[in-house]
Formats: sequence, C-alpha cells, structure tokens
Amino acid sequence: MSRARLKRRPVDIAPVFAALGDRVRLSLLSRLKDGKPQSIVQLAEGFELTRQGVSKHLRVLEQVGVVTSERVGRESQFLLDPSRIHDARSYLDRVSEQWDDALMRLKMHVER
Repeated sequence: MSRARLKRRPVDIAPVFAALGDRVRLSLLSRLKDGKPQSIVQLAEGFELTRQGVSKHLRVLEQVGVVTSERVGRESQFLLDPSRIHDARSYLDRVSEQWDDALMRLKMHVER
C-alpha cells in the first residue's frame, strides 16, 4: 500500500463512509462483488427503484471512487473498485488500534 494511502486523513475518507451509509448502495456493491462488469439494467433487476434511481446511486458510488464505469455501446458497465473501501478499512483499523492503546493505558493507570 502506498504511503499516501496510509496517511489519508479522515476528511478524505468521509465521503466513502457517507456513500456506504445507504442500504441501496450497499446492495449494489454486493451485486458487483464478483468483479464482473454489469449494466444498470442488470443491477436494477429486483429493486423497487427505477433504472434512473439505481443510476443515481451508482453515480454517488462512482464519485467517491468505489465503482468505475465504462461505456460499452449504448450502455454503461459498472465495476467495483475496492481500493477506496480498503482505504476506509485501513482508517478504521488505525482508529481501532488507537482506541485499544488508549484503553490499555487507562487500564494500566487504574490498576496502579
């Protein structure tokens, strides 16, 4: 992992968390997890949303870098790009480690 990725500030990762905070967008990511590009028609199948609604959610995911799209003929194909999700996870791992350290120091202080 690049040094720049490790040093990302919470502000840089916040849009990813915001985008992932929606049930529909999480469902779309789940449908894209197999690594195969899918069209809006394929992704909209089974949703109670219009294709335009699904498209709007996909654009949010694309803006934060979680999915990419490529025009193939008359339709766009969407593909999961897990790098930003890995960035978010790395951030959470660092925060978790900081809390673990703080709790350990508190425990040592209380036990003295």
